[in-house]
Amino acid sequence: MTTVLLNIHNAGFTPLSIVILAMGFALGGAAQIIAGIMEFKKNNTFGATAFTAYGFFWWSLIMIWIKPFPGIESADPLSMGWYLALWGIFTFFMFIGTLKHNRATQVVFGSLTALFFLLAAANFTGSHPVHTFAGYVGIFCGSSALYNSFAQIINNEFGKKILPL
Repeated sequence: MTTVLLNIHNAGFTPLSIVILAMGFALGGAAQIIAGIMEFKKNNTFGATAFTAYGFFWWSLIMIWIKPFPGIESADPLSMGWYLALWGIFTFFMFIGTLKHNRATQVVFGSLTALFFLLAAANFTGSHPVHTFAGYVGIFCGSSALYNSFAQIINNEFGKKILPL
């Protein structure tokens, strides 16, 4: 939900607001970090790595936006481009890990990889159209993640495959 919400902003439909920041801190950050700890306890390296890393991604992004450190300059487009590009590289390697998972998870991580690289390109070039397009890719990515989670929950609760993964 957080990815969809942020990318509704990136696509130009809404301004960046406290709604996105709060959702990023609570659901994007805290909830994913807690989920990562739970996955670690189940010896699920992929789940633990993904949830904790992206949870801390959200927290770091919010810290960048709210600039909580007096005397530290705001992030410039070049540094944001590198920040997002490095997350794109990390996400690409996570995508490789999904090749042993279901197709829905592959779609999520594949589109998330594209999203990070598009946002990096938008920051490096200052291209508003690339940033807007990235927003649409992000809406698709977040919607894919929602579908994936809904399908896993529904299939698990009913004990059979109702929604394909």
